[in-house]
Amino acid sequence: MSELLTERSARIVAARKLVRRTGRDAAGLFLAEGRQAVVEALADPAGVREVFATESAAAAHCELLAGSAVPVRLVTEKAAAALSETVTPQGLVAVCALRDVPARDVLATLPRLAVAFAELADPGNAGTVLRTADACGAGAVVFGAGSADPYGGKAVRSSAGSVFHLDVVRGVPLESFLPAWQAAGGTVLAADGGGEGALDELAADGGLGGPVLWLFGNEARGVPAELAALADARVRIPMRGRAESLNLAAAAAICLYTTQLAQR
Repeated sequence: MSELLTERSARIVAARKLVRRTGRDAAGLFLAEGRQAVVEALADPAGVREVFATESAAAAHCELLAGSAVPVRLVTEKAAAALSETVTPQGLVAVCALRDVPARDVLATLPRLAVAFAELADPGNAGTVLRTADACGAGAVVFGAGSADPYGGKAVRSSAGSVFHLDVVRGVPLESFLPAWQAAGGTVLAADGGGEGALDELAADGGLGGPVLWLFGNEARGVPAELAALADARVRIPMRGRAESLNLAAAAAICLYTTQLAQR
C-alpha cells in the first residue's frame, strides 16, 4: 500500500468511468463506497478487484483491510472524491464485479419471495427496496428494462450492502418474464393503490404462500397497465387514515414484510 494514487493516476481514471452506467456495463465492474458496502463486498473477495482508501480511511479500517487478500491502494483525498457521488466522501471504495444473474437461473430456482421493478426511476428507491427485500428473505430482485441501475452509487449506498446478498437480474423484458414465473409455479402480485385485492385479506386467505413475485412500478405512474394485466392479482394496501397514498419504498416494505410473515 505504498503507492499514493492521485486523481490523474490511470487506475483512478479507469475507476472514475464506473460512476456512469455505460462505464460499468462496458467494464463489468461497479463501485461500492463506504465501510458497510466494503465489508459486504469483501465477504466474497473473489468478486472484488481492488480497494481504494485514503490514508485516514486505511488507518480507521486497518483491521478490515489487513485481513483481506484483495489489493488495497492508497489514494489522495482528491482521488477519493473523484470516485464518490457524495458531498462528504468516506475515502473507502471497492471495485467489484457486476453481480448479474441470468433470468433463467432465477426461474429455475424460483425463490419463495422475489421482487420485480417495472420502469423504476429513483436509484435510491432501488437500493432501499433491495435492502428491504434482503431483510424479508427475498431471493432475487428483477430490474425490468428501463429501470434504474442497482449498481449506481446512490443505489449501492441505499442498499447498505444488500446488493451483495441477493440475485440481481437486470434489463429483462417483464412481458415475458412474468408469464415464465407463473408457468414455473409462482404467483405474480402487482402493487396497485386501486387494486381489487386487499393485502390483509390476501394474507388471511393464504394467497401469499409463495413462490410470490411482487411487481412494483414507476414512482409516478405505477405498474404499466399491460404488465398489471399479466399479474394474478392487483393488490392494494388498506389505509385507515387520510393519506392519499404511500411512496414506493414504504409500500414495498409493507408488502414484503406481510408476505414473509405469511410464509413462516
